Amino acid sequence: MRVKRTFPARIQHRIRVGRLNKRSGIQIDPSTYIARSARIQIDADGFVLGGRVLVSEWVTISDGVIIAPYGGSVEIGAHAYIGPYCVLYGHGGLVIGRNAMIGAHTIIVPANHGITRLDVPMGAQPLTKKGIAIAEDVWIGAGCKVLDGVHIGSGAVIGAGSVVTKDIGAYVIAVGAPAKAVDSRQKSSGAGSEQTTDAVPPGLLRERERSHPHPL
Repeated sequence: MRVKRTFPARIQHRIRVGRLNKRSGIQIDPSTYIARSARIQIDADGFVLGGRVLVSEWVTISDGVIIAPYGGSVEIGAHAYIGPYCVLYGHGGLVIGRNAMIGAHTIIVPANHGITRLDVPMGAQPLTKKGIAIAEDVWIGAGCKVLDGVHIGSGAVIGAGSVVTKDIGAYVIAVGAPAKAVDSRQKSSGAGSEQTTDAVPPGLLRERERSHPHPL
């Protein structure tokens, strides 16, 4: 049974969200719930990296979540759920669509280390930043890893513990490391959903931010 928060707790939470919204680059709808132990880090690892975090209405950001744009952007659509201890980075742009569910301990990283040169440490080589797009009504199970350049289509299901390295089509059920399609939620309709991701391309993030400065 879900117990409603007390009035003082609701006031304290509203004050906290208001303080976060005063920070440059952060826009959070007042209806969003952010656990006290969750962190939104515009500054990370001792550096001021900047970036944008846009959170729409009625999002739940659970205990221990870390959101760090690392100079890029993290955009979370309405009614999404971010489970305990998830880590969401934003280097090349991360979009999470409406009604998406991200299971506990999932890590989403829209960047990758360069590894081509042998005479330069990998940590000193330039990052690639293709971005990640997760469409509406996606369910990502606990403990998953989603890597740079991936699009996950509407209504897809990613099994717990999977590592997503390539695009997953709309309504596809995928599991494993690397994640592979094992079934489709659209079997009964006979639609070829695996050919479509129906996600927001991360490359559109900056254009959207210029034309729509408020959350989704």
